[in-house]
Amino acid sequence: QVQLVESGGGLVQAGGSLRLSCAASGFAFNNYAMGWFRQAPGKEREFVAAINWSGDTTSRADSVKGRFTISRDNTKNTVYLQINSLKPEDTAVYYCAAAGSSWYTGPRPAEYTYWGQGIEVTVSS
Repeated sequence: QVQLVESGGGLVQAGGSLRLSCAASGFAFNNYAMGWFRQAPGKEREFVAAINWSGDTTSRADSVKGRFTISRDNTKNTVYLQINSLKPEDTAVYYCAAAGSSWYTGPRPAEYTYWGQGIEVTVSS
């Protein structure tokens, strides 16, 4: 069955870095664009970043530009989110998702077909 398993989260001090990973299985990973979303306590889920099937097209939310980088390794069926200069407002559960196409890198959750269970990132000030 389809699985998206996030890892790499945890507690980190403000200014630190993390690299989240999302290992995919059960579907043809290199045929799907992938995205990262996050949901902070008491807030709606929001788009963070996305990458197309080949990795040559990416998009990011304005709030994370310059700090977050999305990448993928199709040989490992894994998508990554490098997070630098962490801020307390980055505290959230981070989800990876597979889009319903190979090219979609937009922010609409409805365009994403498969979702991981999420992983917590907590940034202390």
